[in-house]
Amino acid sequence: MHVRVSGVRAREAVTVASLAADAQGRRWRGEATFAADGHGVVDLDRSVPVSGSYGGADGMGLFWSMRPPTGDPDEAWFSPGYPDAAAAFEVRLTVTVAGQEIAARTLTRQWTTTGVTHRTLTPGVDGAAGVLFLPPPGAVRRPGVLLLGGSEGGVGRTYDAALLASHGYPSVALGYFGVPGLPETLRDIPLEYFATAARLLRAQPGADPGAVVVNGYSRGSEAALLLAESYPELVRGAILYAPNDTVWSSFPGGGNAWTIGGVPVPRTAIPVTHVAGPVLAVAGGRDRIWQSDTQAQRIMQHLDDAHVTAHQALVYPNAGHGVGSFPYLAAGTSQPSPGTVARNMGGTREADAAARIDSWPKVLAFLAA
Repeated sequence: MHVRVSGVRAREAVTVASLAADAQGRRWRGEATFAADGHGVVDLDRSVPVSGSYGGADGMGLFWSMRPPTGDPDEAWFSPGYPDAAAAFEVRLTVTVAGQEIAARTLTRQWTTTGVTHRTLTPGVDGAAGVLFLPPPGAVRRPGVLLLGGSEGGVGRTYDAALLASHGYPSVALGYFGVPGLPETLRDIPLEYFATAARLLRAQPGADPGAVVVNGYSRGSEAALLLAESYPELVRGAILYAPNDTVWSSFPGGGNAWTIGGVPVPRTAIPVTHVAGPVLAVAGGRDRIWQSDTQAQRIMQHLDDAHVTAHQALVYPNAGHGVGSFPYLAAGTSQPSPGTVARNMGGTREADAAARIDSWPKVLAFLAA
């Protein structure tokens, strides 16, 4: 979005605010006060706020910097609801001068473009749990994207899948534990389960039958890299957010996280000698869950050693574990943990937002290559 205010007096103090209600009905707000230029114009792409919920010239600052009505914004995440056509939400922009609202505009943000469809996948019917999003009929065939969340479990990353389908990529937001019909915890998860989901995705209308990209976040990055190594004929690329280069134990600990052929995957560095497609890693330098920046660089070195030609690490020094993925949605820096203290993921809201703004178009370019 490009937001511009004109028609006020030169050098006048102008406050521009954003207001939106989340899925729980809480009204979030972003705000910035500017001094109009000599022509009575405030252009958010170029104007630096005097004060507000963000600093520096940022045309989308009012969107990602919104804060909840109560509580610590570092522990709050804006959730607009389930990402289908009904989950489009309104953002009201207002302009206030000398305490008087002088202009307003209401915008609608939506996750899916016209023609995108989705359906729920179940283990009993499909062999996998999640949500499948398909681009409009007749779209150019593009790689399917299999999206894996982390240790939070359940079916996450549905917003990512909806957006990617809107860009033309058939996508599945996959659950692999904490879902009815699947293990309750991240323990003894068969890699064959992910391969089943990838084959289902590859067979969809609009999907390139020769190309599936696995996009894993946090613990999901382990599964993504293991899949790229174990199924090179199926997985032709991997995107790793806040990645890990080593197989960790189950979560909660005490067992094995992954199996293949009924045998636990060894808790060692993840090999990459059979990886057949490009790899993109996105990491934050202030990740407090684990050292994802160091691990991303080690993955790159392993790929160098294995002569995998196409790979890149995007490391954002001040971002944390919340370094990805799509931009412009208000997000905290602590991971909610029911019944326990929220885990500090490191970084800042500003740094995480900047990382998402920079990396998202690079992810889309990676998929289009």
